[in-house]
Amino acid sequence: MFAFEEARQRVLEGVTPLADRESLAPWHTLGRILAEDIRAPFDIPSLPNSARDGYALRGSDLAAGGTLHLRVVAEVPAGSYYEREIGAGEAVRILTGAPLPPGADTVVMQEHVERVGDFVDVPATAVKPGDNVRPRGEDVEADAVVLEQGTLIRPQEMGLLASLGLTRVWVTRCPRVAVLSTGNEVVEPGNPRGPAQIFDSNRYSLIGLLQLLGVEAVDIGIVGDDAGALRQAFLTASERADAILTSGGVSVGTYDLVKDVLAEVGSIDFWRVKMRPGGPQAYGRIGQAYFFGLPGNPVSAMVVFLEMVQPALWRLMGRKDWEPVRFKARLRESIRKRPGLMEFQRGIVSYAEHGWEVATTGPQGSGILRSMVKGNCLILLEEQHGDYAAGEEVWVEPFAMS
Repeated sequence: MFAFEEARQRVLEGVTPLADRESLAPWHTLGRILAEDIRAPFDIPSLPNSARDGYALRGSDLAAGGTLHLRVVAEVPAGSYYEREIGAGEAVRILTGAPLPPGADTVVMQEHVERVGDFVDVPATAVKPGDNVRPRGEDVEADAVVLEQGTLIRPQEMGLLASLGLTRVWVTRCPRVAVLSTGNEVVEPGNPRGPAQIFDSNRYSLIGLLQLLGVEAVDIGIVGDDAGALRQAFLTASERADAILTSGGVSVGTYDLVKDVLAEVGSIDFWRVKMRPGGPQAYGRIGQAYFFGLPGNPVSAMVVFLEMVQPALWRLMGRKDWEPVRFKARLRESIRKRPGLMEFQRGIVSYAEHGWEVATTGPQGSGILRSMVKGNCLILLEEQHGDYAAGEEVWVEPFAMS
C-alpha cells in the first residue's frame, strides 16, 4: 500500500510525454498544450500610445507651472499616426490606444482640461511627465519568450497568440483515452434494468472529465464480469488509445477480475493507495497504453481521476504547471477522522467576512454521487491527522467548473 503522494509520484514518473504534435490555427487551440516556445516577433505596443482619451503634450512644458495654454495642432484617433514632431507649447487631441506623436511623452485626461477653440488650458498640477502613456514593449518585448512549451492554452493565451500575428502554432497531439465500465450489475441508461442492477454513471462522469481536459474519449462501453470479454476489451482499448480507464472490479471480491486480467495481458504496478475514497485502484500498462483501474463507486472513481489520473494525463500532454489550485479555508464544522489515510471529502467553500470557510456536503459515502453535485471543492484531510475541530484550517481544492 502506497501513501497517496508516493503513489501519485510513482504514476507521474512512469508517464512519458507524447512526442507527436500538430499545427493548428490559434482559434482552434483552446485547452491544448503548446509544443514549442513562442517568441515575440515585435514589440507590443509597437509605439508608445495613450492610455486615456485626452491631450498629448511635452512633459518638459509642465516645468513652467501654473496653467499651460497649448495650441491643439491635430487630432489622433486610434489607428492613426501623426508624424510631425510636437513642439513646445503644442498639444494634440488623442484617443485611447492612439500612438503618441514624436516629441510627446505625456497625456493629460480630457476631464482635467478646458478646451477653448484651437487651444487647451492644462493645469500643471493635473498631470506629471509620463502620465497616461503605455510605453513601447510594455506588454511584450521583441524576441522575448512570451509563452513556454508546456503551457496550457486558455482564452487569454489564444488572444496573445493572435496579437503576435501568428496563424499556426505547434501543440501536443490530443491523447486518446479509452473508457469502459465493468460488472454484471451495470447497465446502459435506456436499457432494461433488473432489480439488482444500476445504470452506468461512471462512464459518463469520466468522459465528461476527459472532455474538460481536451482529451479524446474512446467509449468502449460496458463489459460484464467475464475474464475473456475483459481480456478482449483491454487489448482492443490498448490498440486504440494512449491510456485506458476502467471503473469497477479492482477490489478483492470473487468477481473483481480487472487486476488478474491486467496482469495477464499487461503489467500491474500497484493496486492499493492510502486514500479515501478510492483506496483500491490499479495502475499499470498494456502495451504502450497506460492503464488506470478506478473503483466502481462513483465518488471514488471521480476522486481518483482528479487526484491520480488527471495529473498523469497532463504529463502525457506535456503540460508543465499541472498542480491543482489549492488554498486554506476554516472548517465550519468538526470532522471525524482516523489517522492512516489521506481523505478527500466533498465540500462547499465560500468567502465570508473573515476569509474562506468550508463545510462538508453532508454524508460522505463513496456511493453518494450527489455529494459531488452539491459540492464545489474537495476538502483535503492529511494522512496522519486525526479528528478535525471546527475552525481548524484545511486545504481545499475547488472543482474546475464550480
